[in-house]
Order: sequence, then structure tokens, then C-alpha cells
Amino acid sequence: MMDSIIEIKNVTHSYKGALGESVKGVTLSVKKGETILLCGASGSGKTSIIRLINGLIPHYYQGDLTGNVSVAGREVAKTELYELAGVVGTVFQNPRSQFFSVDTDGEIVFGPENIGLPPAEIKERKNDVVAMMGLEPLLGRSLFELSGGEKQRIACASVAALLPEIILLDEPSSNLDWEAIERLREIIEEWKAQGKTIIISEHRLWYLNDLVDRVLYIKDGRVDREWTGEEFNALDSDAVRDLELRPTTVSKHFEEVFKGKVSCKEMAISEKRDSIVLRDFYFSYNKKPYVLKKKKWSAEDGENLSLCVPGLTLPRGSIIAVVGKNGTGKSTFLRCVCGLEKDCTGVIEDEGGEFKGKKRIGRSYMVMQDVNHQLFTDSVEAEVLLSMKDKNEERCLEILDSLGLKSYKDTHPMALSGGQKQRVAIASAIAADAGLLLFDEPTSGLDFAHMEKVGELLRELADSGKTVLVSTHDPELIEQCCDYELYIEKGRVGYFRKVENSIIG
Repeated sequence: MMDSIIEIKNVTHSYKGALGESVKGVTLSVKKGETILLCGASGSGKTSIIRLINGLIPHYYQGDLTGNVSVAGREVAKTELYELAGVVGTVFQNPRSQFFSVDTDGEIVFGPENIGLPPAEIKERKNDVVAMMGLEPLLGRSLFELSGGEKQRIACASVAALLPEIILLDEPSSNLDWEAIERLREIIEEWKAQGKTIIISEHRLWYLNDLVDRVLYIKDGRVDREWTGEEFNALDSDAVRDLELRPTTVSKHFEEVFKGKVSCKEMAISEKRDSIVLRDFYFSYNKKPYVLKKKKWSAEDGENLSLCVPGLTLPRGSIIAVVGKNGTGKSTFLRCVCGLEKDCTGVIEDEGGEFKGKKRIGRSYMVMQDVNHQLFTDSVEAEVLLSMKDKNEERCLEILDSLGLKSYKDTHPMALSGGQKQRVAIASAIAADAGLLLFDEPTSGLDFAHMEKVGELLRELADSGKTVLVSTHDPELIEQCCDYELYIEKGRVGYFRKVENSIIG
């Protein structure tokens, strides 16, 4: 029998200034070499358990703590964080929050350098990690130019270079596409083969099938239920839904979409006469040279174009899922439609009018993937009022209440959790009252209940006559509320078709 490497005994904790307790009487024993999944709703206590193990509670997050936590024979409360660094490694939801360098090489070796290892050993560890994870193409690059998946791989490498016995992952897949998630799974499989103890807090469950040894369902700060990996995988879809968890399987269709194996034949959608037409949308990130007059992009620029959409008809009052691999042009498409890319040509034909350039901004509203870029005021209520053409406090409170944000109306947006910030941005989009609403990954990092709530709100917007474009990697959201699927491949429309059948399971 394997020895226990983590012992949490009757631990209760509340954050400083918080009204409730983050964990309540938790007792948990983890054996060396186990891979454990923590699942449950946002705010249930999963992240707090991660912080108890890596020492951020109580060394960084202060508050009231009772009980005892020991890791690899060390009592966490009496062990300095730098002493735990070589024992416990953590990969956070947003890898940027744990970066200390500006380039990939420096980030990989930061940990070993920080604990004072000899240069020869640092170099050896770097070479081993790079070879194991296939990171050669990422060496010598700025961290700021990496994609979300590439940043996550560097974060994993920086943790692995410390050779910790225990690896913690907090929502590691939330901002990743299918390809990056597959690479993440391969990294976890390698760590598992090395005998590492791995604890994963996750909302997305399908990529962890047959990988975890034990599943703990966290609810209201407690370990509410527990299964072996086999028992959890055997649960039917209704049982998983009753627990308010995301599905544990994904259909072959969605898998093929994000592996780029779909049949790309553009289909015209014409059964609705009442539509919004996009025409002549051309854009390139490569600046076009000009002498006296700025030249516009056109279809003749061919492969130089990052976006090439000659024409597209969007049925009014529908929700259109914009799908495809990361880096293939989905976000570029949304940014061009709403007028954020100034060099993009393109016309929106809507309600008998034509809208070009800056006028496109007035016809649409976009909720970005990183909502921190569009939160400007000092309260949630002020943020929503800012989006209204005619300020209406009563309507503002109605919108906040529908999103479960009314009690936070006086809270500074930057003091909210990631999911709450996302809902504030969605509230602003509703308040803007634009006819064409665009959402870039609105459910990334959200639990099942809040994802369903976002789906319901998107449905309400469409039913009220709004046309919604939503870039997403979540098959659950598409199944719940989307009418059409728009596949983008290399900045072109691969296909546009109705969502048919269930794409879950």
C-alpha cells in the first residue's frame, strides 16, 4: 500500500473579511502517486483546498484556520513557502499570474535558479523538461506573444523543472482549445507515469477520462461525495447533470471540429428573410505598404489575408456558435465585425442600412475573452450604466438581478472572481441594447450552473430579436442554446450550418 503524502485533518478556514467559511471540517488523505480530481461548483472550496496544500493558506491568504495540513511530512503552517516550492508545484488557471520572466527560457529555469541550484544542474533540468514536453519550438520567445495553450505549457514546464513530488492544477484547461487540452493530458500522463502525486481542480471533465484514480465532489466547503475513477466514469449523463457538473464525454462531431477534420463546405442559410448580412470583410495583421493613400484590403490579396469573408448571412434572432481551433481566426472575425480592427474593410447590412468602419461599433457590442480589458468603473452598477445610451437604474438592477449580481452592485469589478467579472461584462452587453452581440469564450472557467445561466441569457437575447455570435470551445453551451455552427478555418468560413442532434455523449 502506498504511503500518504498529503494529510488534511479536520480543517476549517475562512478568508480575512469573508462572511462564510471556505472549507468546513475537511479531512482528506492522499496517497503517494495518486491522481485526484476535485469537482464541484465555483465557490465550493476546490481552490481553497489547493491553497491549503501549496501553503498559500495561511502564508499568503490570511484568515481563521483550524486543523492541520501536512505535505510530505512537513506541517504546512510551520513551513515557509520557499521550502515547499521544491515539494509542491502549482499550475494556475491563468498562467500569466505565475510568470516571473519575460521570455520562455528564463521562465523555465526561474524556479531552479531561485532555490540556488548549480548552473550545470539547472541546465540539465531545463534540457530534460524541454525534451519531455516537446518545447523546442517555444524556446527563445517572448511570453507576451504566446497563445493561451503555449503559456500553459511553459507554466507546466516551470513547475516540472523543480521536480516536485506533488503537482496541483487549478482549472488548467479553462482557456485552452482542443489541441492544447490534448497536450495538457499528455503532460499529466507523463507526470503520472513518473509517480507524481497530482491533484486537479476542474470544470471540464471529458479530457480526464481514465486518467484519475479518485474523484472528490466538493460542495459548500466539504467533501460531499467520493468515487473511484472507474465509478465516476460509469455515471450516466443524468447523474452527472444532477450533480450540476459538465458532461464527462463529448461527441465525435465536436472532437472532429477542433481537430480540424471536418468537411469544410460553406452552406447558405436562407430560410429566414429577416437577416443581418456581412459583406466584404477583409483584414490582415501584416500592414499593407502605401505611399500617399492608405490602400484597403480586398479578396485579391488572397493568402495575405488573416480574414477573408466575402459574404455571410446571419439569421436575425439566432445564436451562432463560432467554432474552430485556436489561432484560426475566430477572435479576429469577431473583432472585425464589431469594428475594433480599424484596418478591416467590411459592411454590415441591417434594417435597410449599410454600416462601415466606425459605424459598425454602434451596431454591435463585444464581450472579450479577457474581460479585464473592458472593465473601467469603480462599481458593478456604474459599469452597466456606462453601457446604456439612456441611463436607467431600474433596468440596470433588473439585469444584475438576472445574472445573480445585484448584491455586488456597489463592489469594485476588479474585486470580483473571474466568473463574476464575466457576468458583469455580459450585463453590460445586455444593457448596450445593440442588435448584434458578440461573445468571445463567455463560459471559459465557468461551472456548469453558471454556464447554463449564460446559455439561458443568450437564448433570451436571441428571442428578443438580437443576433448573437459566440466563439466557444464548450460543446455543452452549443447543445444548450445555439441554432447554428459557423466553422472558421484560417480566417475563412469553412461551413455554416444548423446545429443538428446532440453533440454531447
